Amino acid sequence: MDYFSLTWYRMGLAVIFLGIYVLSKKEWREAIKRLDFKDHLRLILGGIIISLHWIAFFYAIKISNVSVTLISLSTGAFFTSLLEPLFFKRKIYFYEVLFGLLILIGFFILVKVEDINFTGVLFGLIAAFLSGLFSVVNGIYVRKESGVILSLFQLLYGFLFLTLVMLLTGKMEHLPWPSTHDWLYLIILSSICTAYAFTKSISLMKYLSPFTVMISINLEPVYGILLAVLILGDKEKMSPGFYLGAFIILIIILLNAYVKYFKKTEAK
Repeated sequence: MDYFSLTWYRMGLAVIFLGIYVLSKKEWREAIKRLDFKDHLRLILGGIIISLHWIAFFYAIKISNVSVTLISLSTGAFFTSLLEPLFFKRKIYFYEVLFGLLILIGFFILVKVEDINFTGVLFGLIAAFLSGLFSVVNGIYVRKESGVILSLFQLLYGFLFLTLVMLLTGKMEHLPWPSTHDWLYLIILSSICTAYAFTKSISLMKYLSPFTVMISINLEPVYGILLAVLILGDKEKMSPGFYLGAFIILIIILLNAYVKYFKKTEAK
C-alpha cells in the first residue's frame, strides 16, 4: 500500500473511532456546538499540517527505512525550540535550543556513518518540522478546547484534505482495497496509535509545553529502532556509529526531563 493510501485509511478510520466516542457523550456533543468559524479554520490548518506530516513520514520510510526516518523525526525538538517562542511570544530558553542542537548533532552522526538515502532524510526532516509546527499550533488552542474535540476535527479535516488531493490527482481511482491482514494492522494503527495516542498527546499540552512533548516523543526512535530490528531483521540493522548517535539522542531526552524537573522544583 502506498504512503497516500495508508495515510488516508489511517485518518479515515481514526475519525470513525473518535466520532463514535464523541457522539456517545453529551458533553462532547455540547462542546462541538461551541466551536465557531475561526475555531474551524484553525482546526482545518491543524488537519492539513498533520496529514502532510504523515505523508512525509510514510514516504521517507518507503524510500529509506524505518530507523533512518525515526531518527530524522528526532530533530522535531530542535524545530519546536525555534517555533515555540514565536507562537507563544516568550523568550527563547537557551537550554532548549542547546538540547535541540545536540539532538541535531546526534542525528548528523547517524547520517555520516551510514550510506543513507538523502531524499529519505529530507522527507524525514520535513515530517519533523511539520510535527513541531503541529505541536506548537495545538499548544495554543488546546488550552481553549478539549483534546478529544481537537483531535476529532483535525483528523476529519485532514482526511477531507487528503480526499480532495487524491481526487484532483487521480489517486482515488487507484485506491487499493486492503487485504484482511492489512485491515487488522490498519485498525490497530488508526485506533490505538492514532485515535487514542493522538488525543492523549494533544491533551498533555494542557500541562506541558510543546517542546517538552516533542522531546519526549523523541523516545520513539529508540524503541522504534529496536522493534524494527526485531521485526524486520537485517534490513534495519545499522553500524555501531548509528546506535551511538541514537544513544546521544536518548541522553538528551533524559537530561531535558531532569532540567525541567529541577526548574519546577526550584520554582516552588
